Amino acid sequence: MHQRKTMNDNHNDPILFEQRGNIALLTLNRPDTRNALSGEAMFAAFEDLFARMNADMSIRAAVLTGAGSAFCSGGNVAEMRDRTGMFAGSPEQIAANYKAGIQRIPRAFQKLAVPIIAAVNGAAIGAGNDLACMCDIRIAASTARFAESFVKVGIVPGDGGCWLLPRVVGASNAALLALTGDAIDADEALRMGLVSKVVAPDALLSEAIALAERIAANPPQVLRWTKQLLQQARGVTLDEALDRAGHFQGQAHHTADHTEAVTAFFEKRAPVFGK
Repeated sequence: MHQRKTMNDNHNDPILFEQRGNIALLTLNRPDTRNALSGEAMFAAFEDLFARMNADMSIRAAVLTGAGSAFCSGGNVAEMRDRTGMFAGSPEQIAANYKAGIQRIPRAFQKLAVPIIAAVNGAAIGAGNDLACMCDIRIAASTARFAESFVKVGIVPGDGGCWLLPRVVGASNAALLALTGDAIDADEALRMGLVSKVVAPDALLSEAIALAERIAANPPQVLRWTKQLLQQARGVTLDEALDRAGHFQGQAHHTADHTEAVTAFFEKRAPVFGK
């Protein structure tokens, strides 16, 4: 049995946290709005939880999913209609609102050291699709649907979608999704490479946790360094990537976990990391 603990005890929190052994399970907890990404509490929850996870080396991998029938419906369209919240004010004020609001989420993901899997349990629409792309790996329930649908409500992907999506599905598929706004099903998302696996809805969470456990079986610091190299590779030259890889490799060779991994290899047993 995995030891379980919660980081927040309030069932009304915008993101619920549960730790299962070395795995963090995060659940978007606004089913009444289909887990729309709006409000200071939601933005701050990502920042606060990620900062705590970064500081806790016992957390080696994470899973993000949604409560209710949707993964995340994106922005709050009612607030768009009423020009309230993030969508209030002049063009310049709205730009400032985005920077002080929803754009804090991709910035928090960029700082997250822990590998994270999106378990897409239902609709991932607009910013919800981008939220899935902020994760390192995506698996989907067969009932999930995806849409980069900003054009359908007359706006652009203000949360970084035009940077995120091409890095996941390639330039042509990203343009197809972003310029049409069309929704696709889980099988088409798999074909495009938007998700790595499609599973039955009742198996989604167990599949995501099992994948997280396969990741978490590896040395925690090396996992974080590897994720950092993957992120940095998006915007550096090969020479820069090689320099950074060499820097981390030098440190990795001097860790106790490296010694344990090599010893376990020769002793033909499973390694035990973080002793």
